[in-house]
Amino acid sequence: MRNFDGIIFDVDGTLTSTLELIFETFRYIAKKYFNKSMTDDEISKLFGPTEDVILKAWAGDNYETVRKDYYDYYTMNHHMADLYPGIEEILAYLKSKNVLLSIYTGKGREAATITLKKLGIYDYFDLMMTGDDVREHKPSSEGIDIFVEKFNLKKERVLMIGDSPVDVKAARAAEVKVASVIWDDYAKKTKDKLKPDYLFHHVYELKKFIQDNV
Repeated sequence: MRNFDGIIFDVDGTLTSTLELIFETFRYIAKKYFNKSMTDDEISKLFGPTEDVILKAWAGDNYETVRKDYYDYYTMNHHMADLYPGIEEILAYLKSKNVLLSIYTGKGREAATITLKKLGIYDYFDLMMTGDDVREHKPSSEGIDIFVEKFNLKKERVLMIGDSPVDVKAARAAEVKVASVIWDDYAKKTKDKLKPDYLFHHVYELKKFIQDNV
């Protein structure tokens, strides 16, 4: 029985293992331009605003130079990132069933596009909502609301899949179902804060759920 007509995915930690790449790119910029060493935890605390907002606050008048260097490094070192095994099979299955797919990520559009294209999954998505496309970033429900309205979907037949508490909060605010995935180390640390409708520890568990519900 088909329970979902539209599914929204977060990117980092959900579809892709990109945290190492993000940490190293910010570390590179911090050291090169500001002679500052940063830990993973310090960088994690920056998350929320897009890369461009963070870089603009750091770089001031030198923003354009720093921004170009950030995305050049991010692109050239993308071998640090990968899809979680089994994710593309899930996306291909969903598209074969004509399920509408969207991205809702706090990443900026440029970084999200680089990652989705580099990892070969960009064309699976009918809509991409990034931190550059909304007035308020997660836990705002704006990126979910736009997807629901654009495709005239029933909220009870839409699922948000993410790895963090802000994904759960955004889904709750949008009144759609939410699944939390905890195959990333960051997500495992926040497990007790999630309280989703569905919880998956492994990609194969999500795949089985998708096959049973679409």
